[in-house]
Amino acid sequence: MSAAPGRPKQARTAARQGEGTPVNAPIYLDYNATTPIAPEVVEVMLSCLRQHFGNPSSAHAFGRVAAHTVATARAQVAALIGAQADEVVFTGCATEANNLALLGVARAMGGSKRHLVISAIEHPAVMGPARQLEEQGWSLTVVPVDGFGRVSPHDIAQALRPDTALVSVMHANNEVGTIQPIAEIARITRERGVLLHTDAAQSAGKIPIDVDSLGVDLLTLAGHKFYASKGVGALYVRANTPIRNIGFGADHEHGLRPGTENVAAIAGLGVAAQLAQARLPELGAQLRARRDQLHALLSAAIPGLILNGHPQQRLPNTLHVSFPAVSARRLLEHAGHIVAASLGSACHSEHDAVSGVLAAMGAHAVRAAGAVRLSVGAMTSPIDVQRAAQGLLEAWRTATAP
Repeated sequence: MSAAPGRPKQARTAARQGEGTPVNAPIYLDYNATTPIAPEVVEVMLSCLRQHFGNPSSAHAFGRVAAHTVATARAQVAALIGAQADEVVFTGCATEANNLALLGVARAMGGSKRHLVISAIEHPAVMGPARQLEEQGWSLTVVPVDGFGRVSPHDIAQALRPDTALVSVMHANNEVGTIQPIAEIARITRERGVLLHTDAAQSAGKIPIDVDSLGVDLLTLAGHKFYASKGVGALYVRANTPIRNIGFGADHEHGLRPGTENVAAIAGLGVAAQLAQARLPELGAQLRARRDQLHALLSAAIPGLILNGHPQQRLPNTLHVSFPAVSARRLLEHAGHIVAASLGSACHSEHDAVSGVLAAMGAHAVRAAGAVRLSVGAMTSPIDVQRAAQGLLEAWRTATAP
């Protein structure tokens, strides 16, 4: 029996989404950090763990079932982004996919081209390997962003050189949600013979993604950002893109990612991709409605609340705001029994230093100090939003009381 899923259970999922959070539990508004695993994803993962446990490289019946499961998931992920199945490489996470994209292209280039361009607001999973290449003698250009956190295609064009190998600009920012003009950047890089990578970890499942429309050569996905499990990601590699492995062992994943595949997590990623593709138009509108409802409630009650990020070109679920006259950390401490949210990226939110994203946007220290990222998800109900807004308002009043 195959572990491949059937038609997504949209009606059942929709019913769960409208239930709201139990009154004795904090309202989860940190979907950009991670999402809960969809029940359909849990089901297929359990079937793999309990029954379909074979090694996909084995020639016997158990291995063939596992290999079929991986192939099915590869096709499902490819369908989500408009790619061919053989252009999808499974990884252990988005960080690994980003490292493979940057370091793998660098390794393939040898000494012919040794210049890399990134934006000033990239996730550490891109900034880290970029700095590593710089330490190895590569030239690195970091392109600034405007006050909305948006990269100018003109600035990208100005940064390109004859020896530029790769440009990496995230599809949507993980903190403020600003969506980048990737298709415009791609027209520039393609004309100049430069490869383009985009980290789409935050955008997948929230807005449409089509690799041909975007014009990218490489694209990163993170399972746990769209209702799959942690510990699985994927890298889209357009056919004929020069890239080499950065890990060594066997020839799994087209020779780019050695190691026996995590069949259960990969199967779950496939189902999550299938669900995301099926419900994207409806879910996008739902997320935008919840986000705007929350923004309206907070703006009406808190004078001086500032929106961070682009007002229109922004993820439909992301509301990044600066509360006046208060430390965001203190605000969230007061609101913690009602709201679960983050100061910014969950990957580096335990420190009080000004967010690198807000600093790149030119936000002053007071504005940055009061910044909170509120991100809604598929299970966020209108009642949740009302409770969260009231809890944040009460916490702000308490934190700013003389």
